[in-house]
Amino acid sequence: MVGIDNTKMDAMVAQIRNAVANVDLPKTVETNSVEPTAGAVDFANIFKNQLDQVNSLEKNAQQLQQRFSLGDDSVNLSDVMIASQKSGITMQATIQVRNKLITAYNDIMNMSI
Repeated sequence: MVGIDNTKMDAMVAQIRNAVANVDLPKTVETNSVEPTAGAVDFANIFKNQLDQVNSLEKNAQQLQQRFSLGDDSVNLSDVMIASQKSGITMQATIQVRNKLITAYNDIMNMSI
């Protein structure tokens, strides 16, 4: 029967303990403020810009509808319909994004820690 050489195992355990002791643990953050790094994308700004774009498309469609209904000859019915469809599609897309964000938020809040 061959015996196990404990000196090699003890050396390995000591090496592992030494490695664990030398691991740099991340420092805890004392403040809750998060500062974006250079080149980082700010979601809030992107979302606000998209909402502004949806709003401008809606205003443009309303202006074209009003001008057409008042008899402005420079506005075609096709222009009014296209602007109205663009506005409707972007509004529906925005609503879907909002719904996905709310679902993601609820999923995160329901996660167990």
